Amino acid sequence: MSRKTPESLEAEFRELSDALQKATAAPGKTGHAAREDLDVLSPHILLEQEFAMPPLTQIARISRGEITPDMRRFIEKTDNFKEELPRMLHEHQLIVAALRKLMVAAAEEKQQGASAFAQKLIQHAQLEEEILYPAAILVGEYLRLKMQ
Repeated sequence: MSRKTPESLEAEFRELSDALQKATAAPGKTGHAAREDLDVLSPHILLEQEFAMPPLTQIARISRGEITPDMRRFIEKTDNFKEELPRMLHEHQLIVAALRKLMVAAAEEKQQGASAFAQKLIQHAQLEEEILYPAAILVGEYLRLKMQ
């Protein structure tokens, strides 16, 4: 069975998820803010796993010139992703706003781990917008050109 997410990203997602779970267990404003982040983040992650991550699993194969008929399914995946992209970028704005609240609460309550997590997740959102999302779309566009 093929992977839905590149292994290196999966490891990072696990690390971020573990840190978020830890933050949600924190008392006070920090835990409350982290739980609000989780509410905003959870549906967004499902969209990423459905549309953005699967095409990224093909980048190494494509870079080696390994274009196979089974890759055609990634064209439709990226077409769907392009339709969802405005929503996902809007969700990033909501997520980052929630993470900034978490950073403030964590600073007030001296929860350095939660603050560091929030900063890391904000950077991850930027990575997605600048590199991962465009790369996922390019996979589909490239395959469309090669498979015509």
